[in-house]
Amino acid sequence: MTDTKLHLNREHALHLLREMLRIRRFEERCAELYTEEKIRGFLHLYIGEEAIAVGVMQCLTPEDAVVATYREHGHALARGMPMTRMMAEMYGRQEGCSRGRGGSMHLFDAASRFYGGNAIVGGSLPLAVGLALADKMRGRQQVTACFFGEGAAAEGEFHESLNLAALWQLPVLFVCENNLYAMGTALERSESETHIFRKAQSYKVEAEAVNGMDVLAIEVAARRGVAAIRAGGGPRFLECQTYRFRAHSMFDAQLYRDKAEVEAWREKGPVLRFGHWLEETGMLDPAGRARIEAEIEAELATAVAFAEQGTWEPVEDLTRDVYTERLA
Repeated sequence: MTDTKLHLNREHALHLLREMLRIRRFEERCAELYTEEKIRGFLHLYIGEEAIAVGVMQCLTPEDAVVATYREHGHALARGMPMTRMMAEMYGRQEGCSRGRGGSMHLFDAASRFYGGNAIVGGSLPLAVGLALADKMRGRQQVTACFFGEGAAAEGEFHESLNLAALWQLPVLFVCENNLYAMGTALERSESETHIFRKAQSYKVEAEAVNGMDVLAIEVAARRGVAAIRAGGGPRFLECQTYRFRAHSMFDAQLYRDKAEVEAWREKGPVLRFGHWLEETGMLDPAGRARIEAEIEAELATAVAFAEQGTWEPVEDLTRDVYTERLA
């Protein structure tokens, strides 16, 4: 664990653990609901990567913008989106954050400047550049945090976005969640340069690699990057080296990696290791852990009940907001 934990405030430490556990329990419950066919469509779980979303969000203000991927449940929760609205969206109900039209991959909340949830690989990158450009042109001292997987580094918009962000000195914190397999291809089989942060450096963007399983290491690196951005230093890039414990999606047979490898990474899991460290230092006892778990279970139960009681959009409204001409 990073040495920065030696200076960690207990209240903040427990907050970090609680946020990671909220994401973990929400994801686990969604997986159960998916097998029960309560949640349909696509479902991409964030289990194992919780430290990244939680660590980065500590460094942002409510005025900053966030753009995420289709594996965005953790980002939305850490950003402050109500779990009730998220679960209703997963159920496809009108009370969801996108009125039930987006589902798992398209969570959105303009009030908190959370701009998705994007189903297109690399789709978050040009959106982040546009948001940051708008803020800069309006003279706002705000940052746009852009999350994406290492698979996006093979897309053209990755290079276009990094180039423009550097050229125009835009206030973007690029956060690459490198889980080594993208959708299902090992990084070394698809990229000649497997250190993604070096690709960012080629565009003269200050970049570094961080242990993505260590929530404090993430927070420290993100705070350093955000401070530099706010000071007018242009974009910053973090490559967070992490691992997803579940398959790419609920449809993925996961034949491309060994079970032993997954189990080895589980031992490095952010929730497990941080929780153990808090116990060893006396910041967390069994009773405290039980209280946190009970609070989360109660929040989850409320969210599921809210979604279950939600309403379907009327059939006659389904074509509303669809930009296409009706055929005669």
